[in-house]
Amino acid sequence: MVTSLVEGLKKYQRYVEGALQKYFPLADPYTRQVRKAMEYSLFAGGKRIRPILCLMACKAVGGYMIDALPAACALEYVHTYSLIHDDLPALDNDDYRRGHLSCHKKFGEATAILAGDALLTEAFSLLSRKTVMKKIPPATRLQLIHELARAAGVQGMIAGQEADLEAEKKKISLDGLQYIHNHKTGALIAASLVCGGLLGKGTTREIGSLRKFGEKIGLAFQIKDDLLNVEGKAKVMGKGTGTDEKMAKATYPILMGLDQSRTLGKTLLDEANQAIRIFGKKALPLVQIGTYILFREK
Repeated sequence: MVTSLVEGLKKYQRYVEGALQKYFPLADPYTRQVRKAMEYSLFAGGKRIRPILCLMACKAVGGYMIDALPAACALEYVHTYSLIHDDLPALDNDDYRRGHLSCHKKFGEATAILAGDALLTEAFSLLSRKTVMKKIPPATRLQLIHELARAAGVQGMIAGQEADLEAEKKKISLDGLQYIHNHKTGALIAASLVCGGLLGKGTTREIGSLRKFGEKIGLAFQIKDDLLNVEGKAKVMGKGTGTDEKMAKATYPILMGLDQSRTLGKTLLDEANQAIRIFGKKALPLVQIGTYILFREK
């Protein structure tokens, strides 16, 4: 099942890859090294889940995917920045990402920090660029920027990362763990769907449904990541396994056990699919990617 879903996602991935190449900033002689580090991490073979969700959401509300491509790229910039910084010694201290040396191992910590910062700020540069977003009304562009900033900042990913650091080597509740995952992972996934809905001119109800789908599938995504850290194969995943336990991180398998974690993931997937029933057959690609998220092997 996972194999067939992966094959179905490849056309979306190719679409995103082409746009990332198109919009990637040109270097000058003084930024050659940091640009190499940005490019190294951005094109290291990611699944492109967030930009694909953006495109699918745009299509689900009746929009054109081509209009959502710049925002899709901006979302991937932000996601890649977060991975570069997460891997740093001060945070998760990971040596490998997607089967390759992590950015700081390849280019050094200073350049990795700058590469992450550059990708984050380039995301907002792209969304505000008139020549790229000329078909999108200014009010919608502001909504996109607000949605992405909220998901990436202290109300979203930063809040989740800080809570995750605070939880290390401590016993926390399931509510506390859910807070971490909803913010660290779920916020950007939900924003991906909302941005797609905005670009496709979705109604308030439709965008609300997409947000709820994103929140549910975002939590399911992180539960699956927790499970893969226990059960996954390092060679398939392209990074180490068992690291959560070594670092005494709070995870669903540790708090609930493997079986209950799997059950919760499936429940969240069901709830996510219920949220997008209003789209009828147009929801099928979203249902499929939700299934892929929960049953993937890396």
